[in-house]
Amino acid sequence: MSLERQVRAKLASKRNPEQEKEAQEWIEGVLGAKFPPGELFEDVLKDGTVLCQLINKLKPGSVAKINTSGGQFKMMENITNFQAAIKAYGVPDIDVFQTVDLWEKKDIAQVVSTLFALGRETYRHPEWNGPYLGPKPAVECKRDFSEEVLKAGQTVIGLQAGSNKGATQAGQNLGAGRKILLGK
Repeated sequence: MSLERQVRAKLASKRNPEQEKEAQEWIEGVLGAKFPPGELFEDVLKDGTVLCQLINKLKPGSVAKINTSGGQFKMMENITNFQAAIKAYGVPDIDVFQTVDLWEKKDIAQVVSTLFALGRETYRHPEWNGPYLGPKPAVECKRDFSEEVLKAGQTVIGLQAGSNKGATQAGQNLGAGRKILLGK
């Protein structure tokens, strides 16, 4: 098997049909329109128009102009505009797919991962009250301890400090001992 075929097989194995279906249902819920029947998930997203409409629904005006015609470079520009808009929306750069991942269908799993990152980010925007995708991110749970509690914690000897109420590993022999062979 050639290396290219191995790489494609590995990328295809990363795809999760349930996650793709969940992402598609979320997009359809946000946009209020169904994907065309019979078309593959990646084919609907490929030109970037649906993605641009999605971010414009989440944050109006994020993508000023959505290209609907004009060749492949204009369509790839849609994808690039979507990526810039979701980064501005708050999606971390590390979660954003590369344009070729979608355009050339190289890594659709990464595209779905980006959609889930965008879905998680919607939780952090109180102005959005539509459907959400993925688990709600944890919020900071800051704790303020008094000086008295902090000082009490300094007197406790942790189990990692070598004291475990007299229990030690002395006398345990598991397996063969280490043998160092010199001169061979």
